[in-house]
Amino acid sequence: MKRRAPTGCLSCLASGSQGFAGIDHPELVGVMTCHCPGDRSVALAKILKSKGAEVLHWCTCTFAHKEEGKWVNRNGYCDNIDDLLSHISREAGIPCVKGTAHLPGEYRPEQFFIGNTRS
Repeated sequence: MKRRAPTGCLSCLASGSQGFAGIDHPELVGVMTCHCPGDRSVALAKILKSKGAEVLHWCTCTFAHKEEGKWVNRNGYCDNIDDLLSHISREAGIPCVKGTAHLPGEYRPEQFFIGNTRS
C-alpha cells in the first residue's frame, strides 16, 4: 500500500475548504496518530483540547478510500470510525468531524458532538 503525507488535509485547512468549509479561520493546534483500536485516542484528544483545540477533524482516509481515481465513502483505514468518534467526543468533551480533504462525491462532513449525537 502506498502511503503519502497528508498534504491535501493541510492544504484544505489552510484554505478553509472541503472538511473545513464554513469554519472561520481554521487553525492547526496539533496532530495525533490514532493506532488501532484507538485506546489512546481519548487521552490524546484531551491533550489537544487542553492546548486550545475546539474541534477535532479526522482524515477522510479513516472512512473512505480511493478507487479508480475517485474517493469512495467506504472501506477506509478504520472499521469503527463512527463509534470511535462518538466515544472520543463523549469522553474528551470535544466535537469530532469526520472528513478533511478529498471528500467523496456528495459527502458532507459528519459531526459527532458531546453526548453521542451525530448530525
